[in-house]
Amino acid sequence: MMPYYYYFDWTYLLILIGVALSLLASAKVRSTYAKYSRVQNHAGLTGAQTAERILHREGIYDVTVQHISGNLTDHYDPRTKTLRLSDAVYASASVAAVGVAAHECGHAIQHAKGYVPLRLRGALVPVANFGSGISWFLIIAGLLIGGNSSQWLINAGIAAFSLAVLFQVVTLPVEFNASGRALRILESSGMLYDTELTQSRKVLSAAALTYVAGAAAAILQLLRLIILFGGRRDD
Repeated sequence: MMPYYYYFDWTYLLILIGVALSLLASAKVRSTYAKYSRVQNHAGLTGAQTAERILHREGIYDVTVQHISGNLTDHYDPRTKTLRLSDAVYASASVAAVGVAAHECGHAIQHAKGYVPLRLRGALVPVANFGSGISWFLIIAGLLIGGNSSQWLINAGIAAFSLAVLFQVVTLPVEFNASGRALRILESSGMLYDTELTQSRKVLSAAALTYVAGAAAAILQLLRLIILFGGRRDD
């Protein structure tokens, strides 16, 4: 009988690294937000008020600011031009809430200005969802069928998963740009003092790590699929 370690699949390490990165990023954003959610901004602006001010300052009057339940479920919906702020942001006057609200306004500004990476990400949503859903079906089907002729199914599955990875990668410049826009507006408008601006930057930087970790985990998963199945041959 072969020793047990003979069957050890080292590529699982890639998955574990991805999971570890995601957990660390999630813990970082939670702790950072919790810290600065207790710091009130000098103007007493809530997240909702901040969003309204920024949108109107940028000449955007067709975006609706709404409350949405949940914790850090904040997002901008370009289909309905709706900016939704969570329980922890909408009515909170913390520097963390102001930063998050401003970040979501950054997406609304991107949409209004036709920011190309945002448009590309929007176009990728349906194909990324389709690719993520069908990729493993194709790979498993190829493995079950067997033979060299089935390699095209496996390759198609890997290609489909690549679409989901591409979506994650394209998301990075979209999120970084939204935060950059938010911080510049908060600084130039005087909504936050310098110290408060630094604190909001820390919140947005921590949030950005979750997107970086998500992209890294997806890339590592794709790399594992390529290593395991990309050049597979049945002798």
